[in-house]
Amino acid sequence: MHQYMIVGTYTSGKSEGVYVYDFNSADGSFKELSHVKTSNPSYIAVSPDGKFVFAVNENSNNDNGGEVSSFTFDKKTGILTPVNKQLTGGDSPCYVDVDHTGKWIFVANYSSGTLSVLPVNSDGAIGKATTTIKYEGYGVNKQRQEKSHVHCTYISKDNKWLFVSDLGTDKVMVYAFDANTGVLTPALTPFIKIKDGGGPRHIAFHPGNKYAYLVEEMGGAVDAFSYNDGKFDSLQHIASVEPNDTGFIGSADIHISSDGKFLYASNRGGFNTIAIYSINQEKGTLQLAGHQPSGGKIPRGFSIDPSGKYLLAANQSSDDIAIFKRNAENGLLKDTGKRISVGTPVCIKWISKE
Repeated sequence: MHQYMIVGTYTSGKSEGVYVYDFNSADGSFKELSHVKTSNPSYIAVSPDGKFVFAVNENSNNDNGGEVSSFTFDKKTGILTPVNKQLTGGDSPCYVDVDHTGKWIFVANYSSGTLSVLPVNSDGAIGKATTTIKYEGYGVNKQRQEKSHVHCTYISKDNKWLFVSDLGTDKVMVYAFDANTGVLTPALTPFIKIKDGGGPRHIAFHPGNKYAYLVEEMGGAVDAFSYNDGKFDSLQHIASVEPNDTGFIGSADIHISSDGKFLYASNRGGFNTIAIYSINQEKGTLQLAGHQPSGGKIPRGFSIDPSGKYLLAANQSSDDIAIFKRNAENGLLKDTGKRISVGTPVCIKWISKE
């Protein structure tokens, strides 16, 4: 079973941009097919039809230096071709998501604390932002939460809700989304507030859509919620780091296996682990199953391949992606010893082969 694996990176070191690999889930083998040069494409998103790839260009310049790039993707050759680039209405864009019609993208600008909505034309070209929202506020950590820091813009599975996590204010904003106009309207309960100093980062939803899970970058924890039509109710707060570890926590990414049985969260800093949890299917709560060393330094992003057999961890500071075999029965990971050598990897996405 061959899939295209698309990798976003930082380009300050060995990397030149976005990389495309052929990944074989039968044996975990891989081959680089192509790459396209673009500046700091740290986070990427794929259009619903797999024909376009969008990458943030995580740069800064007086609150208006961030950009987002569009590429066409050739499913026969695995080659990306630039379409255009657009300003994101802020600095240090670190997350992009595409709505399920493929006509809108949502960008999180970390340094400027702004969210932008941008239209996408039928040819993949990105239009100028139709909405830019700047957040105000701060958190208890004066060094990390001196102002708003938007870290994630996640569209719901039914395309009706947008969730925007703000590390700086310990909130996740909730908006109703109109796919016809691109307009965002604050929900009746306009945000979720988490524990002070937690620093909300990425969010993931259970396949049944009854539960949601938020990883706290600064708190080194996962928050579990019951979920229904834009509404969240808190279920659990559980550590993602081991108590005997020390150093900067920096929890980062979060994903759920396609069968909904296991949740994984990455921990950077002095930890460099993937936390593994089993999910109670009736209650939505988590139970820790173990911690797997990430096979490198700073596992900023990771992904489960479409077959569910492998988990791949993008180790930002060791310039490689570690490949782990995933046990479908207990969720545990086994290091295959295989490494994909790529400079400063951050984000992994998939496109199915035709």
